[in-house]
Amino acid sequence: MSSTSTSLLFKSFYEYIPIEDLESLPRKIRGIYALYQKDEKFLNLMYVGMTNYGVKGRLKNHSKNELKATAWTHCSVFEVWDNITLEQIQELEALFRQVLRKDATANKLNIQKRSTRFTKLEKETKSRARPTES
Repeated sequence: MSSTSTSLLFKSFYEYIPIEDLESLPRKIRGIYALYQKDEKFLNLMYVGMTNYGVKGRLKNHSKNELKATAWTHCSVFEVWDNITLEQIQELEALFRQVLRKDATANKLNIQKRSTRFTKLEKETKSRARPTES
């Protein structure tokens, strides 16, 4: 039996769960989740979020939220390992939001269009890339 895990960050995941099946999710999942809107052929990504205390409650709140309730039909949940910190979960969420910030559907529900963490990192990266004067 192997002592290594398949994933360094993620313990489990549940993909494309219909909104009416939220009860099928286990309790107290920490991690990243995605909300999708089903059309004739695809599940279009509408939102990426995170939680450190329980995704089932978070998704139920989204399903009752006036703005978000009708904007999604399915979700995926990616549970992180217990040793992953809140700060690390926030950075994962920030990465997804950064990657998707120009996507029309994925940003429909996001109030925060850009990650402040990645905005700062971008400035740091640019300042390090500038040649130093001798």
